[in-house]
Amino acid sequence: MAATARRLVASSILYLNHIEKIQFQVTSPIALHHSASRRHFSVVSPEQSGPFQSGDGSGPCSDKFHKWLNGGGTFHESASIDSSAVVEIGAVVHPKAVVGANVHIGSGTIVGPSVIIGHSTKIGYNVALSNCQVGNLCVFHNGVCIGQDGFGFYVDGSGNVIKKPQMLNVIIGAHVEIGANTCIDRGSWRDTTIGDHTKLDNLVQIGHNVVIGKNCMICGQVGIAGSATIGDYVTMGGRVAVRDHVSIVSKVRLAATSCVTKDIQEPGDYGGFPAVSIHKWRRQIVSSCRTSGKRSP
Repeated sequence: MAATARRLVASSILYLNHIEKIQFQVTSPIALHHSASRRHFSVVSPEQSGPFQSGDGSGPCSDKFHKWLNGGGTFHESASIDSSAVVEIGAVVHPKAVVGANVHIGSGTIVGPSVIIGHSTKIGYNVALSNCQVGNLCVFHNGVCIGQDGFGFYVDGSGNVIKKPQMLNVIIGAHVEIGANTCIDRGSWRDTTIGDHTKLDNLVQIGHNVVIGKNCMICGQVGIAGSATIGDYVTMGGRVAVRDHVSIVSKVRLAATSCVTKDIQEPGDYGGFPAVSIHKWRRQIVSSCRTSGKRSP
């Protein structure tokens, strides 16, 4: 019995040593090498001759999605991702997307097919990017949605509400910052465009076909309806509303809760509903207060 027990112990030790050796060969950094090309970057073991590992590391991935080792996210093999980019675990980069150098993509973010992201752009958690091109050095905060269909419908002869095609894209310039849970719709007859250095606060809605110029400041809960055109250096206070197909010239400032119902053709400060020059709006407020005072008992 004692001899049998010793043989079992010796066999167990040899088996454990064999397992440790296999684990070292698989996980040791020495056994890994970088495979880089113009379009793809990956980290694979020398034994792998073709397919990348699947997302859970269980073997070749038949659906052509693989694990990105610089962050643990998932990418399609047709995507072009710079080797310095970080794709965090839970993020997905879809076919033919292009991700530039030093881009950081947060967990839960979806980069849709053929989306282009410029270098050094930082993308937060749970962002959805589709049908869009993003410039360099942008910042997108959590929950941003870009490139979804715009709100375009018509009523047919039978009284049914029919969806209009939304087939174009969103073009975002360089140095653009977009706050949490802001939505920007794709274009239908022209691309929706956000100019360089423009800053959008949280909870902003940009409709389809809207064009916003450079260096604009748009505060929280602003809503810009479809096909509006906004010039450069425009500032909008909180909860400003802009009607569809309206044009606003450059260097306009809109007071909070203003509503733009027609074109603004002269630079300056505006406020009210409908928005008028700031001096006229102030006179309206004074007149309203005086009228209210006279009516009071």
